[in-house]
Amino acid sequence: MGRLTDEEQADSAAAASATAADGAAAPAAGSAAPLRDEVDDLIAAWRQQRPDLDVAPLQVLSRVSRLARHLDIARRGAFAAHDLESWEFDVLSALRRAGPPFQLTPGALLRATLVTSGTMTNRIDRLASADLVYREPDPSDRRGVLVTLSERGRSVVDAALTDLLDRERALLAALSDDQRSVLADLLRTLLVPFDAADQ
Repeated sequence: MGRLTDEEQADSAAAASATAADGAAAPAAGSAAPLRDEVDDLIAAWRQQRPDLDVAPLQVLSRVSRLARHLDIARRGAFAAHDLESWEFDVLSALRRAGPPFQLTPGALLRATLVTSGTMTNRIDRLASADLVYREPDPSDRRGVLVTLSERGRSVVDAALTDLLDRERALLAALSDDQRSVLADLLRTLLVPFDAADQ
C-alpha cells in the first residue's frame, strides 16, 4: 500500500474528528434521551425564522404560560366538583384564611380578590343566596357590615381546597421536593417586584 498523499491524510483526519464529535454528542448507550417539549420546537422554529432575535425568554415564560393553562383546568375541575366557580372559591378562601370568626369587611375582600366594589357586592349577594356567607353589622362601624363564612361555606371551601391540592400535587409529580423548593424560590424572585408595584 502506498503512502497517503497530504490531501488524503487531511480528509482522513477530518473524518475521524467528525466521528468523534458525533460520538460525544450522542447519548451514551442505555442513558435516557434529553427531555423535549413543544416549547423546544417553538423556540427552534423562531431561531430559524428570526435569528436576529434573542428568544431565550421564551424558554421560561412560554412554559409558565402553558403550565398556567393546565393549572386553570385543574382549578376549574376541583371547584366544579363542589359546585363552585373560581370567583366563589376566591371569596370563600379569603374568608377561610382570615381565621375565626372567618369574617372580613367588603373592602378587605376587594383587596384580597382584586375586583371592583360593584362586582364584590354582586358576588356577596350571590354567595349569601347560596347560604355560603352572611352579612352582619360591623360593631366598629355603624354604617358598615361584615361578611362571614357560614358553616356550609366553610365545609364547601375546605373540601374544594383539599381536592385542588391533590390536583396540584399531580401537576408537580415529576419534581422532587428539593426541585419544588428551588422552583418556588426562583418564581418568588420573579414575582416580588410585581407584588411591590401593586401595593
